[in-house]
Amino acid sequence: MTDRRGVVAKRAEELSPGVPYVRGWNRARRSAGTLADQLVLLGLDCDFPGLVADVNVSGDGVVQLGAVRPEAAELLAQLIVAGLKAEHRGSMGEPPMTTRQETPAA
Repeated sequence: MTDRRGVVAKRAEELSPGVPYVRGWNRARRSAGTLADQLVLLGLDCDFPGLVADVNVSGDGVVQLGAVRPEAAELLAQLIVAGLKAEHRGSMGEPPMTTRQETPAA
């Protein structure tokens, strides 16, 4: 069973000749590393201990988040929404939203 993007395809446990597994896994590894770096900056790295790069039978890279606490998944969803809102504001010519508290000038 495979969804339209091939993500649900079985992971590659037995390799077939001619399938570019290394290319797909390497792409997944870079993406997982980028996500891991951001999770570290947010202090969420401990909430995603199962974050790994993998590859499916078609040679497509897949990033697995692993099992996470519901609170971690909810926080990740909130961060994505906040990022999309900030991106939308920026495209509208408005200043981007900030997450830090700005102190008024004295």
